[in-house]
Amino acid sequence: MAQIELIMPKMGESVAEATITNWLKQEGDAIELDEAVVEIATDKVDSEVPSTSEGVLIKKLFNEGDVVQVGQAIAIIGSAGETATSASIPTKKPKEVVVNQSAPTPVLTESTSTSVIEKIAKTSASGKFFSPLVRSIAEKEGISVAELEQIKGSGNEGRVTKTDILNYIPTKGNKATTNGSVVQQANGTPNQVISIQEKTSAPMQRKAVTLMEGDEIEEMDRMRKIIAHHMVESKHTSPHVTSYVEADVTNIVLWRNKVKNEFEKKENEKITFTPIFIEAIVKAIKDFPMVNISVDGDNIIKRKHINIGMATALPSGNLIVPVIKDADRLNLVGLTKAVNDLANRARNNKLAPDDISGGTYTITNVGSFGNVMGTPIINQPQVAIMAVGAIQKKPAVIETPTGDVIAIRHKMFLSHAYDHRVVDGALGGMFVRRVADYLEQFDINREF
Repeated sequence: MAQIELIMPKMGESVAEATITNWLKQEGDAIELDEAVVEIATDKVDSEVPSTSEGVLIKKLFNEGDVVQVGQAIAIIGSAGETATSASIPTKKPKEVVVNQSAPTPVLTESTSTSVIEKIAKTSASGKFFSPLVRSIAEKEGISVAELEQIKGSGNEGRVTKTDILNYIPTKGNKATTNGSVVQQANGTPNQVISIQEKTSAPMQRKAVTLMEGDEIEEMDRMRKIIAHHMVESKHTSPHVTSYVEADVTNIVLWRNKVKNEFEKKENEKITFTPIFIEAIVKAIKDFPMVNISVDGDNIIKRKHINIGMATALPSGNLIVPVIKDADRLNLVGLTKAVNDLANRARNNKLAPDDISGGTYTITNVGSFGNVMGTPIINQPQVAIMAVGAIQKKPAVIETPTGDVIAIRHKMFLSHAYDHRVVDGALGGMFVRRVADYLEQFDINREF
């Protein structure tokens, strides 16, 4: 049979590479069509790559731990006894980085003789991300992590780009002598104005932790490291403000208790409060579309689609956020099916990368853990997130035609955290109030 290349598949619009974590098949093993060959991990989710052909794994092109680009061949599948042809095996060509012709920086190749100061990690201690190309150039040029931290990035979310680091190389080692002094390139032309604070400020150092008798050290798993990085990055990116509203959800509780058995019998789905909350959030987003945005530098991106992420706790204790795409196009039954499907697949590690990408607004249910309210962290690059607390019975004053009375009502807190760069207190407060209004106005006689 003809030899077939097993290709690293596309795994979502924002996923460009994946790490090989575990080969399920070894060279010489027989493989069935659609049988899982290798486990991979992205910065979003873990998944498996199935075989696109029946045959024998005759060559693994990458080892466990290697990072592979989407669309690149990772293995060769053929017949028993065959060997991989040389044309099938990718060869690593020297990388050449072309720089601005006006700058005197020499062309860098893999054979360039430079001393490597240290191995640059993908993510620094302060949470700053460096691309593989930037790390490669830094290692070849002997640029330390501390120096990379000081380079002002022009990329998305302040990331250091190839141009940034190539512009930095000619000035490497120069020191600014006055506030706002001009840094000169090697050809004597001004490069950019850098203040003393920008040039000399070192990244925040982590304090050493003192170990005590009986302490145990356990390394974070891969997903926990990703979550930690995202949380720090979000706090660093967005000035968080949180507004709170208490909502009377008595009608919702009574309606759900009345219809839940019939709903499950008719739709073969259990109805929870989550799809009802999402429905109210979607309505409020249509009223206040400026919470359904993202920030790119000084630009505001107004999202056309309303894609609601729902934070889901995993059995491991970690967290993942699957996304309901175009939630505004679904009725309550459709939202219920989408919520249940994504939650079940999340807990069984069956989510695809596309299931957790493209979110424009997120809801997290802290009430499921018995909490009455929370201060959630924004899921970047979104600008807002809502936490719904536990529903509790409370005495409340009710206005009636014959006067005020005290009655037992079902109430809950809504916590709306938003990015104060683009969402002011008035908008953030009105939005959460509007969500509460939709919940309180729920029709107890509604048909599903």
